[in-house]
Amino acid sequence: MNDVNTTTLDLAAVSARSRERGIDRVLKLFAYLHSCGRPVRVADLPRALGAPRSTTYEIVRVLTDSGLLEASGDDKKIYFGRMMHLYGISYFRENDLIRRATAEVDSLSARTGESSEFCILNRDRQAIIHASPGSRPMRISSEVGSQIPIPWTASGRLLLSHLSPAEIQDVIQPEDLVLPDGRQVDIDDFIQQCIAARGKSIIITRGLINSFSQCLAAPIYGVNGQVEATICFVLPIDMKEGLRAEMEENLIASARKLSMAG
Repeated sequence: MNDVNTTTLDLAAVSARSRERGIDRVLKLFAYLHSCGRPVRVADLPRALGAPRSTTYEIVRVLTDSGLLEASGDDKKIYFGRMMHLYGISYFRENDLIRRATAEVDSLSARTGESSEFCILNRDRQAIIHASPGSRPMRISSEVGSQIPIPWTASGRLLLSHLSPAEIQDVIQPEDLVLPDGRQVDIDDFIQQCIAARGKSIIITRGLINSFSQCLAAPIYGVNGQVEATICFVLPIDMKEGLRAEMEENLIASARKLSMAG
C-alpha cells in the first residue's frame, strides 16, 4: 500500500513539474517577444527558449489558437495577438494609478511642452508605461513599453530607494552598470545614490543615457508609503536654470497629485 501511495505521489510531482516547465516556457516566450519588439521566426524559438522543437511548436499552436499570438502571413513569423491587447485594455481600465498617471503625463507635456513619462519597476528593469513627447521641434523621449537598465535613470534610483544595500545589489545585473557609451557605473556609488533618494521630492541625473539630456524624476507613493512609480521629464541638458526650476515645480506637483501617501 505504501508503495502505491509513493508511486502516486511521484507521478503527481512529475506532472506538477511538467506543468511548471510548460508555464515557464510560455512566460519565457512572452518575454522574448517583448524584448525583440517585432515578429520573430517560429524556427528561431527553440534555440531562444532552450526548449525542444516539438514542445515549442505545440506551445505556439495553442497560443495562436487562443489569440494570444498571431502568425504573420507566409513568412512563418509570430507576435502578440489581439487577445493580448484586449487583456491589456482590461488591466488599464481597472488600474486607477495607470489611468490617472496617463492623463497627468499628457497634461504635463501639454502645459510645459516637454517630454514626460510614467515609469514603474518591472523586476530588474525600469518600464515606461506611458510617455508624451511634448511639443519641442527636437524631442527627447523613449518608446512606451521600453525596459531600461535601472542605473541609467533618475527614476531607477527612486524605484529602489526602499531597498537595503544587499537587496539593491541583488536586483542589479553586472551588464546594467555599463552605460550606452561604455562608461561603467560604480555599484557602491549607485547604491548610495538610491539610499540618498529616500524621501527626496525629486532626483536629477545628467548625461547618463546620452550626452545631451537630463532626467528629472519625482516619486509617486503607494498606500504603503513606498515609491510605487515615478513621473519624470527628459530635458535638454543645457536648459537654463530658471526654466528647469519651473519644470521641477511642475513635476513635483504632478507626483503629489498621483501619490496615495507620502
